[in-house]
Amino acid sequence: MERYPFGESRWWARLGAGPRPRLGGARRRPAQRGVTVRALACGPDSCPASGAMEDAAAAARLGTILRHLCSRTGAAALTTFPTSAQIASFKHPMEFHYTLDNNLLTPEQRQFYDENGYLLIKNLVSGEDIERFRNEFAKICKKEVQVPGLIIMRDVAIAKSEFVPDQKAVTKIQDFQEDEELFRYCTMPQILKYVECFTGPNIMAMHTMLINKPPDSGKKSSRHPMHQDLHFFPFRPADLIVCAWTAMEPIDRSNGCLVVLPGTHKGSLKPHDYPDWEGGVNKMYHGVRDYNKNLPRVHLVMEKGDTVFFHPLLIHGSGMNRTQGFRKAISCHYASADCHYIEVKGTSQENIEKEVAEIAQRKYGVSTPIALKDTWMIRGRLVKGERTNL
Repeated sequence: MERYPFGESRWWARLGAGPRPRLGGARRRPAQRGVTVRALACGPDSCPASGAMEDAAAAARLGTILRHLCSRTGAAALTTFPTSAQIASFKHPMEFHYTLDNNLLTPEQRQFYDENGYLLIKNLVSGEDIERFRNEFAKICKKEVQVPGLIIMRDVAIAKSEFVPDQKAVTKIQDFQEDEELFRYCTMPQILKYVECFTGPNIMAMHTMLINKPPDSGKKSSRHPMHQDLHFFPFRPADLIVCAWTAMEPIDRSNGCLVVLPGTHKGSLKPHDYPDWEGGVNKMYHGVRDYNKNLPRVHLVMEKGDTVFFHPLLIHGSGMNRTQGFRKAISCHYASADCHYIEVKGTSQENIEKEVAEIAQRKYGVSTPIALKDTWMIRGRLVKGERTNL
């Protein structure tokens, strides 16, 4: 095949350069670094007029080539950058502060959590698993199963009435890390893959609960005051802590769903104490002393198996259970194993440390002072990765 289909001279002319220059027998001398060779015909002295003509001819040739490329590709124009720095410094328009880079959460989900402090995932835990948790809870309430370190809590109204030895008397169990069946919840792969988006790959299960919100007795004691979970935790940083909270049955405002104040996770930890409620307050139900009650609220209506992940600074609570049934949910607070413990003495968390120490003295006969962080060191369980610090 002929290299130049229209003849070499005609092909060169089509680029707008005129007749192809003939190179003499003399070899072209290499250009000095930093010097532009304008014309082969010029000698050591510069040729301004000839150089200008060649620049114009080169520009014309470049224009012809670009028009040719655009017509073949259908592109309207070619965009050029003066240097590669503009391309190298390009970033995704969104920057996320509360989730880690991963391939699981969409940009929309990450932005929602950034702005609101919670993320609801539908149908994450199967009905079969939930029934197993429900059955184990019933065995614990009937004392058919003994779990070391488990804390059983009763509603303040029920505790003062006739004792009933079944789950109707129990409003919550905490620290079930030694119960193999219930602790399965904390190790479920479908939960941990979301937890890792907030904590990173080294994950500790720090606090476990199964909540059995009873029908309200009329004293409104079944509600939970608005609070921040970080008030109870002597470890930081807060951004590497997350709660997974799973509905064990349909939950709405009638049986006391979670209510959250979106965006409050961006603030600081506020002082907490027992609210001044008529009818009494359940033990350890501390609430935020002062917050803007005019902030918008969101009631999280959830189906069985739905799971909400939320930040420990998010202000949240739950309303009364106005139904005749018990509203159940299971949860675990996770933290990165890279977190560290802090001393709470002299801070707004000192009151919870004193209360925990009093409970330990009554329940276990401990006479020496107990730091809040000491109680958490024995609770935490590694569920993924390496136990690097906590």
